[in-house]
Parts: sequence; C-alpha cells; structure tokens
Amino acid sequence: MRRKWIGWFAAAAAVAFLIPITPWFGAPTDNDHNLKRLQADQAKTLNAHHEHTMKIRAVQEDMKATAMLCSSECSINFRKLMTSSTKGKARSEHLRQMMDKHKQMVYVQWLQNGETTTQGVVPYPQFPDMSEALAVALANLKQGKEFHSNTIEPGGHRYVVMTVPSLRMKGDGVVGIIRQDLVNNIGMHQRRNLRLVPYPAEGKYKIESVKPNTMQDTTVNSGEDNGNASHYHINEVVVKFRQTPTDADLAKIKRDLAAQFVRKLGYTYVIRSQHHLTEDMMAYLKKNWDVLYVEPHYLYLTNDTAVNANRSIVPNDVLYSDYQWNLPSIETEKGWSVSKGSGVLIGVLDTGVQLDHPDLVGKLAKGNNMVSPDSPSDDDVGHGTHVAGIIAANVNNNEGVAGISWYNKVLPVKVLDASGAGSTYSVAEGLIWATDNGAKVINMSLGNYAQAEFLHDAVKYAYDHDVVLIAASGNDNTERPGFPAAYPEVLAVASTDPDGAKSSFSNYGDYIDVAAPGASIASTYPGSQYAALSGTSMASPHVAALAGLIRSLNPKLSNKEVMDIMRHTARDLGKPGKDPYFGYGQIDIVRALEAAKSAKISP
Repeated sequence: MRRKWIGWFAAAAAVAFLIPITPWFGAPTDNDHNLKRLQADQAKTLNAHHEHTMKIRAVQEDMKATAMLCSSECSINFRKLMTSSTKGKARSEHLRQMMDKHKQMVYVQWLQNGETTTQGVVPYPQFPDMSEALAVALANLKQGKEFHSNTIEPGGHRYVVMTVPSLRMKGDGVVGIIRQDLVNNIGMHQRRNLRLVPYPAEGKYKIESVKPNTMQDTTVNSGEDNGNASHYHINEVVVKFRQTPTDADLAKIKRDLAAQFVRKLGYTYVIRSQHHLTEDMMAYLKKNWDVLYVEPHYLYLTNDTAVNANRSIVPNDVLYSDYQWNLPSIETEKGWSVSKGSGVLIGVLDTGVQLDHPDLVGKLAKGNNMVSPDSPSDDDVGHGTHVAGIIAANVNNNEGVAGISWYNKVLPVKVLDASGAGSTYSVAEGLIWATDNGAKVINMSLGNYAQAEFLHDAVKYAYDHDVVLIAASGNDNTERPGFPAAYPEVLAVASTDPDGAKSSFSNYGDYIDVAAPGASIASTYPGSQYAALSGTSMASPHVAALAGLIRSLNPKLSNKEVMDIMRHTARDLGKPGKDPYFGYGQIDIVRALEAAKSAKISP
C-alpha cells in the first residue's frame, strides 16, 4: 500500500510539472492552492523516503557491527583457549566448557603440540560453500595464517568459518564454525525497534497502529575479588629492546601483531593488537626480537578515597576499546575516578533480562515478571538484556563489554512480552512493583503516543516515592510527544551518534531533557552473546546508569535534584541553550558526578 501511495504522488508530481500554469496577479486561484498542497505533499514524501533510507542504513550498520562483535569475541576466546596447557581428556573438557558457554561456536578444531581436539559437528557438510570454507580454513592453519570466510547461509542459518593461528608454533591454532543467526535476528529486531515495519502487529492486543508524522505503520566479578587479582590490558604489551628498532622493524612488528598502534614512551614501546592476546604477543617478541624485557601493560587502581577526575580508567573488557565508542564520549572513563556505584538498585522495565548471561553475573537483583507472574523475568526478545548491559555489564573482568556502573545492580522487571509489546497495566504494575521493591532509578526504554491516566498515576506514585524516572523519547523522528517520556515527572532522552549529532531516528520536541549515545551501541544479548543496537532505547540506560552513580555518590539528593544535575551539567549541543533535539545537551558523567559531590542538599 505504501509503495502505491508514494507512486501516486510521484505520478501526480510529474503531471503537475507538465501542465502550464497561467500567471494571475490577483487573488490566489484554486490552482495556486492545489500547487502548494502538491508541493507540500512532495516534500513530505521526500522526507519520508530520506528517513526510511537513514533507518535502513542504521539497521545495516547494527548488523555489520554485531557480526564483528561476534567474530571478535570468538577470536579472543580461541586465543585464550590456546594459552591452556591441558592435555588429553582435560583438554577436551576445557574446550567443551568454552563451547557450552558460547553456544554460537558449533564446531571447533584445536591443534596444539601435535594433539588435535575437536568438539561439535560441522553443520551442512555437503553444502559447497561450507565444505570449501572449512578446507580453506584448515589450509590457512597449516600455513599459520588467519582466515575469516564470507557469510555462509544454508538452511536459513548464517555461519562464518574462522582460523585463528597460534603465534608460538606454526600449524597450531583453532578452526571454528560460528553460527551468526544473531545477526539476522538483530536485523528483524531493529526493523521493529526503528519502526520500519508496523509494530506491534495488530492482533493479540487488538490495537490500532499509530501513524507518526513521517513513518507509517581469575574472573573478577565484584570488588571483593580484586584482592586476589592484578589487572592488565589484555591486548597490550610494554617492551624495551636492547637496540632501538628501525622504522622497518616497527612496521614488521605492527604487521605481525596486527597492531592498532606502537607508541614510544621514553625508552620503551607500548603495543596494542587488534586481535592477539598479551601472552602471545610476549611470546612473539621474545622469540623474534632482542628484548631487555617485555611485560603486560598493567592497570593500576586507586587504593584510597581521594580521587582525580582528570585520570581516566580504561577497562580490560575485551570488546571495549574497539566497539564501545559511547562510554568515552560521555566521559565515563574519567567519571569512574569519582564514582563506580555502590549498591543503588536500577529498575529496568523491559522484556526481561537473560538471568545467566556471563557478563551480568552478580549484577542482577531478583526481579519480577508482570506478563507471566509464575515465570522468571527472563528475556525472550533481547531488548531488555541489551539495556541491562549498558547499565551494569561487569567491568574489568576480561569479558565482553563494560557497563557504566561497576557496583550498582539492575532490577529486571518484565513488562513486555515475546512480541516486544506490553499493556498499560503491565507497565504501570511494573513501575509500582519496582518502586516498592527498592529501585531508586527506573529506566523505561518503551513508549507510545497516547497519554494514559492510569500510567501517569503509576509514574506519579514512583516519583512521589523519590524514584528517578528515565524514558526513551522514541524512534520515529517526530516532534509528537511520546509517553511516558513526555510526562513532567520523567526525564526524556534523545539519541546522538558518534559525531555528537542527533541520530536520524531520534524523536525530538520541547519535552526532551537530555541526549545520550544511541547509535550502534554494543552490549549484552541473549544466548550469552553481544550485539550492537541503535535507538533511543539504547540512549536512555546511559542516563539511568548516570543517575545511579549520582545516587551512589550522594544518597541524600532528591530525585528532582538528581535530574537537575544531569540537565545542568550536560554538554550543550546544537543551538546554544536548551533545544528540541538535545534538550540541555549530551550527558557528561564526570561533570555530573563532580556537581553531585559538592551539591548542597535542599532542606
């Protein structure tokens, strides 16, 4: 229907340009009004087409980034596997445990010291692209070369074949077949999330879809573990050579180690690799170069209560440096020197959370399921797990991504069902339950364009109980106010991209309070995996996490004072002062925490 509608206007426009118009210098004629109306309709059609194109591009970027996240995480885990010195049955068990934890690894062949260990089954072995890619991967392993196949899609599934060679011994390494159905799922998820398809589908809720203006329907998991651990950057080494290397030497090292950078500091060099782990980099440098010493790039953490907000803390989470552009852009690394959180409970009203995700271990309080009260608050969509990871994925644990809060926990409250939709009742009930069960901040990456007094009463209940309420503004690029974001008791969040511009999909309007990163955000995802998603749904938890850090640092601040601090410390974007696209600006974590630390409490 939409294509016919666009085609009709295109045809009408063509006809209009062919019909001669007689000038008239008196009052406007019906033809004048018709022409203006037609030109306005043309402009709307062009704007809608541009918006549709930009959203399609965002979906494609999210799928591409998710595929890269999946491959990078598997590559890193294969390199970790190669540091094991186990043999025989112990080696087989070690591999099995890794694959149980990472279900996307469907077949792995591990060659080390003349011993071959295999787990899993080759999927669709008769499919020509699969058999050919596996043969090429094994040939590359013998030659000590990396390999990453093109996407292979038999039987409606998506796979890639990878070779990760050992740096220690030519011919050793890992060949793996990785199922990436996740990438296609992200494509479908984001087409709904960015409203490229009518969503939710009419049926179960017997609803009428809204038509927006332009779119139609040793693992360290906690502070206690730090006493038995040292920390270092997993892909970096520090090396001092006996003789200063030439430019050609440095170029070879950079090639061999797939280095992102080689930086000289005094007499030493710091090297960061895109793929290789510290242990393998050290082995390579010791074997091939005359070095005085080579060691990990250790991370030192403060041992006292005095802090320096000018010092950045860069975590060792393996996907952080390459994929999490969003945290440095809001000064998270410096903000961690002021507060990492300390037990504030952050409610996430969403599709639930994967309760056993390895990067959320110890970070989830016991939640509730408002959709199916007798079931756990597990995630059958993906959205809620992604939101929770932005807030609270374990930091500095050599695993996946880093959340914004080190020590605050998420309270998962499932208010949306397997379709990603939920009733006003379930959302209102979730708000009240989260408030009564200790949430001091509540994130709502959900919304609609209809005001509901029932929901507003629940919002007022939470607000009157001193809860900081945060909500996403919506993904329709419309000025039409979305709720609950537009309620006065709620902080409304718009989305920005890596350039600090308004995300093409982000809603806007006078009700917007602040903005936060929301384009291709890497976070946790069901299946113990990681994905990149775009949307104001991703921007909102950045703000909720900041509210949690503020309440950790200064628990006596009221919810209004916390919201005002986030507004007034935001970095101004767009036109000077508050504007419809960014509100007061993009949140700045270090400025907000410094302001909270010195804030005077209202009587």
